[in-house]
Amino acid sequence: MLAGAPILPLASSLSAVTLLTACNSGSDNPFLDKPSFNNVSFQSMAAPNMTNPAAMATTSVSSTLTTNFSDGSTQAWRLAYQPFFVTGDQVADGKGGSILSGGYYDINNQPIIDRSISGLERQFFSDSPDGTSLLKLDNPTVTGVKGKAIFAVVQFEYTTRDQSLISMYGLLPSPIAVITLDQDQATGKLSVVKYHNVDTSSVNGLWITCGASLSPWNTHLSSEEYEPDATLVGAANSQLQAFSKNLYGDPNKASPYHYGHLPEVTVNPDGTGSIKKHYCMGRISHELVQVMPDERTVLMGDDWTNGGAFMFIADQARDLSSGTLYVAKWNQTSGTGPGAATLLWIKLGSATSAEIRALVNSGIKASDIMDVKTSDPADAIYTKIAYAGKFNWIKVKPGMEKAAIFLETHRYAALMGGSMGFTKWEGTTLNAKDKIAYVAMSRIETAMTNGSGGVQVEGPYSGAVYAQTLRGGQADKSGAAIPSDWVPVDMTAVPALISEDLGGGKFKQQDMLGNFANADKIATPDNLKFSEKMRTLFIGEDSNTHVNNFLWAYNVDTKALSRVLSCPAGAESTGLHAVDEINGWTYIMSNFQHPGDWESPLHDIVKPILDPLVRANFKGRFGACVGYLTAEAAQMKLSK
Repeated sequence: MLAGAPILPLASSLSAVTLLTACNSGSDNPFLDKPSFNNVSFQSMAAPNMTNPAAMATTSVSSTLTTNFSDGSTQAWRLAYQPFFVTGDQVADGKGGSILSGGYYDINNQPIIDRSISGLERQFFSDSPDGTSLLKLDNPTVTGVKGKAIFAVVQFEYTTRDQSLISMYGLLPSPIAVITLDQDQATGKLSVVKYHNVDTSSVNGLWITCGASLSPWNTHLSSEEYEPDATLVGAANSQLQAFSKNLYGDPNKASPYHYGHLPEVTVNPDGTGSIKKHYCMGRISHELVQVMPDERTVLMGDDWTNGGAFMFIADQARDLSSGTLYVAKWNQTSGTGPGAATLLWIKLGSATSAEIRALVNSGIKASDIMDVKTSDPADAIYTKIAYAGKFNWIKVKPGMEKAAIFLETHRYAALMGGSMGFTKWEGTTLNAKDKIAYVAMSRIETAMTNGSGGVQVEGPYSGAVYAQTLRGGQADKSGAAIPSDWVPVDMTAVPALISEDLGGGKFKQQDMLGNFANADKIATPDNLKFSEKMRTLFIGEDSNTHVNNFLWAYNVDTKALSRVLSCPAGAESTGLHAVDEINGWTYIMSNFQHPGDWESPLHDIVKPILDPLVRANFKGRFGACVGYLTAEAAQMKLSK
């Protein structure tokens, strides 16, 4: 009932439903016959175009959500976007003052200042908010909340540039914040009450935090992707040196081995947060890990060139501080399109986080762990492996196997026969009912198409979403039982979620707007999260083939793919988190980063018109949004 009138406030709507139920149920208790939730369907929006450039230069939503109930009734919701803030805004600190959202801090929790232009000095703030978790606690103690307190953990991946427009990618320690939100119980609206910057000094700061997930025990599982290569020292590792200078004030103090691990944030009732890093889950390009229902098995994204499929099984439920690490061998069954394979798991080793961190704190170096050559030494004691788009020849030093497993994970996994042939494995999410994990492969190129890492498929360049069947009773390569009922045994692309490059290949053909991939299908899928109750897979794009990146909803039962949100041109869809119910309300968290990050020739047609609009909307391209999909005039519910 969208045409002509806004949706009634939920209080009025609920009263009407209760009255109708009471009149027709024949029951003394009308709630015994209250209609139950059946399913939802999204009605897709059109992609914005140059007939309305303003829509292309901001977050645009014209999709709808329909909830279907057991009595045949429906509830329709007109969707919209509600930001908490644009990074760089001053927001409440919960102490009567304000704090810079997305602001950067050094190891002493002092603001890091952008001094690139004399007279315009200011604190750095991020234009790249990413992984977000929405959660509640039983007994929150934050003051100033009028409804109910809800908490969001938001991490900021990087900042694109300083004020002089010099690239700052990976040169600053990533901030992470706990945001206390006031949930209005009449409308479900969320409003910022307190912003707390988490002190990360105890974990040596954070390195390029990307996708994230909420653990079954209500903690935020962060990420550190593109770990610095520890074999590069001094000026050869200029990114690490600049990072160290900004974090410690000393370009040579940061150890590369402190980064590339899995951080975990616990939210406290007072709206603060504490953090730890797990050093036993492999030092890889972590992004968007997913904990299985056994609360021990963790499937991990590895956003890397020559990346792998990794699995960690914790020794104890709800405790990631010790366990066993595995890598998969891709036994290809099809090389057509995105390809398909069965998976055989190779046990790499077991460790505690404490023992691996102790190795790092002892000052261990790459040269202590293995010999690494970047050209063929013509010596049979070295093994040739694919690494980061190139080849290495490596030899592990005697007695250093455990250090190699957990600190040089990419190299060691290749040495042990893991298929290190994936490109931009962006993350994993779970459909628990069907025991299927979904994997976003953002681009299918180089390592996946040339066979260098044990994978050789055709494409498409703009990526695909794969499905993995999960089973118990599996054995690893050595024949030993794998102690989990959630082991991926195969991997194949979901037909509706394979991108379609125009012209049949990478950058072959553009449409009239500039898109290199079909705008009515996904392209370069990145963030993805599954809603169990909605039976819907949400997919956000990080595309260099779509002019605007989109957020999609894919119903796994009906196979319907719907565009639900369009990001500003040049921005990446991030921070995805599907929340079926929190105090009765339903939320789809959605951020975006780096609006107006123009690429040529992709944006050549639209840039002259859109650039001034994007600059006006988002602080001269230095700001980006943290927020969520809302509905008019009240937040969505999956119940009556």
